[in-house]
Amino acid sequence: MAKLLTLNLDNAEEVCDVGKALSTPVRLDILKLLQEESLNIGEIAEKLGIAASSAALHVKVLEKAKLINAEVQPGTRGAVRLCSRKNDLVTIGINGAPRNVNMVTSVSMPIGAYTDCEMYSTCGIADEVGVIGNEDLTYCFYLPEHLNAQIIWSSAGYVEYKFPNQLPEQADLKRLGVSLEICSEAPNYREDWKSDITMWINHIDCGTWRSPGDFGARRGRITPPSCLSGNTQYGLLTTWEVRKDGCYVNENKVGNITTEMLDIKNGASIVVRIGNKKDAKYVGGFNIFGEKFGDYPQNIVLSIEY
Repeated sequence: MAKLLTLNLDNAEEVCDVGKALSTPVRLDILKLLQEESLNIGEIAEKLGIAASSAALHVKVLEKAKLINAEVQPGTRGAVRLCSRKNDLVTIGINGAPRNVNMVTSVSMPIGAYTDCEMYSTCGIADEVGVIGNEDLTYCFYLPEHLNAQIIWSSAGYVEYKFPNQLPEQADLKRLGVSLEICSEAPNYREDWKSDITMWINHIDCGTWRSPGDFGARRGRITPPSCLSGNTQYGLLTTWEVRKDGCYVNENKVGNITTEMLDIKNGASIVVRIGNKKDAKYVGGFNIFGEKFGDYPQNIVLSIEY
């Protein structure tokens, strides 16, 4: 897959670095050489018929422009700098970034793609065909088939996901939201079974929502036939948001955690945990619904606005 460097006129220094790097035929020749293989500075100099010192200067310019990598590695006569292509395509938007226009990026995460969990009986996992493994056996949450899950339930504990962090490096995060269909977990179902369900983002408590019950008195609108009547059928579409002025659940402010406190910029992933605190007033478990189960055809959706 081609690696892309995207710039605009707001990145003036970086644009100038790229322009300088591409302004000399010798540096273009170096990029051509590195298209096929990685080379050290001595090899580049030999292939182009230039002095090693000149090759080193050209490599430094290309490296500053983020067009190549130059890593120090041990060689037979001491350390050498091994050069390789860093980006394959460069795009420069000449209009600059849009002014006073917020950008929104979202990721739809299948509910079975969790990276960690702690489950307690009654618990289980199922796809649209039926239960994966057996109910109330926690090892089943680690079966390969868990990736196909369309409903996950547990009477306590948590489930955790890692979303890709797609916030641009220089962007100002204005809002982060997580939306999912969820409800409490009682044996079979119970419409008045309360549960205090908390969401943690990057290990920070971003608010608790009190689920009013575990819903099964009617069938879910998209619940598959494999789920028999008398069991959990659907949940409520619930959204946690962290903004500049605090955190919200379904537009109700529930805390003072702000986007700046989430430390989003310092990681490749955004960690989202959903579950019950051990000391919650109502430890009533949770059901999480996928795009083929419940009332709403969606997975867990994380969106960022910047």
